[in-house]
Amino acid sequence: MNNMVQGFLDNDSFFGRFMTKLGIIIAANIMFVLLSIPFFTIGAGFSALYYVMFRTLRSEGVVNPFKEFWTGLRVNFKQATISWILFVLLIAFVLMDIRICNAAGGALGYLKIGAYAIGAAAIILYLYLIPVMTVFEDSLPHLIRNAFYFLWKKPWKTLVILFFDIFPFVLTFTDLQTLPLYAFLWVMCGFGLQAMLAATLLLPEFEPYLAVKEETEEPLEELEANKEVEEEILEEMKKLGM
Repeated sequence: MNNMVQGFLDNDSFFGRFMTKLGIIIAANIMFVLLSIPFFTIGAGFSALYYVMFRTLRSEGVVNPFKEFWTGLRVNFKQATISWILFVLLIAFVLMDIRICNAAGGALGYLKIGAYAIGAAAIILYLYLIPVMTVFEDSLPHLIRNAFYFLWKKPWKTLVILFFDIFPFVLTFTDLQTLPLYAFLWVMCGFGLQAMLAATLLLPEFEPYLAVKEETEEPLEELEANKEVEEEILEEMKKLGM
């Protein structure tokens, strides 16, 4: 009996691996929430959160979430912050445009359909840009192009990621009676679970092109392989008719 209990609680058991991964998700999630208190650092926090999730998957859970979070934050801070600010400005412009269209009414009111479409496209693209930014090292325009490529490569994965990224927020704010419970779950593990799900779905698509960026310098062979990534993605985009 003791051997059975010990085996169940062992770090190499399914339960042990599950609890280890859950602990990593909770630790990274709490760090993300704390970093998101200054509004302008939310984008950098997202990139650091995804960095932890990708590192966890690639190392089978043997990571220090605090160390990996700060590494991801340092590596991606500039691009993640710029992309977040641009995204917020675009969404603010779309919302202002919708408000103007509603106030104007008439034929002008139909223009808000285009504004809604632009806003939805921006949200979808941004949800892919952050994990792509975490995995690929490139200029921001190229990262946006790569995000668009991976978004269309496996549409079913895109739909799954969008559902689990958007529906929980809708559920949170439509059920106000249980809002304190939802808030607790978001602070503890909500964002981390979303990032882990997306990382699990996207990692198989990323791995053939480029390894997750390491804190240490990359080997020469990997640097040489990185130069071919853009050409490979462009070739794949041509095959998809993009």
